[in-house]
Amino acid sequence: MNRPRDEKVVAGLACGDVLALLSDYLDGDLAPEARRQVEAHLRGCEGCTRFGGEFRTTVQALRVHLRRATALPPGVLDRLRVALDEEA
Repeated sequence: MNRPRDEKVVAGLACGDVLALLSDYLDGDLAPEARRQVEAHLRGCEGCTRFGGEFRTTVQALRVHLRRATALPPGVLDRLRVALDEEA
């Protein structure tokens, strides 16, 4: 498989592999061995560590924002239903 020149392979994982697993890693959804590989790669790859930290911060901020219950202004839901009915 051809890899970009600046892509590192650490602990058997290339940077692209880590990026593909990063969301599951942050969610705690990786099998133990895969988690260990990602963690080993992050310890040995400054670029992935930096990106992973930024990604984690972004995901956490998005989750906080989405958890905030925001009520719609009065009438918005009714206008949305009417508009969708007109499109059908």
